[in-house]
Amino acid sequence: MRWYHWVSYFFGGAFFANAIPHLVSGVTGHSFPTPFSLPPGEGLSSATVNVYWGTFNLIVGYLLVCRVGQFDLRRTKHVLIAGLGFLLMALSLARAFSRFYGGL
Repeated sequence: MRWYHWVSYFFGGAFFANAIPHLVSGVTGHSFPTPFSLPPGEGLSSATVNVYWGTFNLIVGYLLVCRVGQFDLRRTKHVLIAGLGFLLMALSLARAFSRFYGGL
């Protein structure tokens, strides 16, 4: 596996993690911050914008994980690299949005 496959899988996992809050908020009809809100990342975007943004993140995650190299769910190294990107993005999102939603 080449080094850039690792980078691609890591960021693919991060994009998958970022898709979740946007899709859940959008599908449930709730507003949630996106890069398109004012101010970016702090203001609220509509549920529709969140569905679009979440879907975009899913597509990019798919392209980075499934279309670069030979990602194999049975290879522990591949899953760990994508999982690490997912975990770090999820922790980053939790920290960033906890100031708006009262998390610790």
